[in-house]
Amino acid sequence: MEPRFLLMADVAEQLNVSTSQVYHMVRSGELPAIKVGGRGQWRIERSKLEEYISRKYAETAEWVRTNPLVERADDADDAGSLA
Repeated sequence: MEPRFLLMADVAEQLNVSTSQVYHMVRSGELPAIKVGGRGQWRIERSKLEEYISRKYAETAEWVRTNPLVERADDADDAGSLA
């Protein structure tokens, strides 16, 4: 059985980012987390991480939809000269 809560290092590894980036996501409120223990160590619930990932997929899809890839004239000229 997988643990319910993850360390920041575990989340960083799963997202392939640095631990400091995860800390920033937590402190900004972008990624929900809790502080536990006398030393106040951060823990991220696995389900919250999955929700975060799903939200980011939706945000990215919306961004792609509203920012279509448009080939610039310079790019088209370069592609034609390579053929």
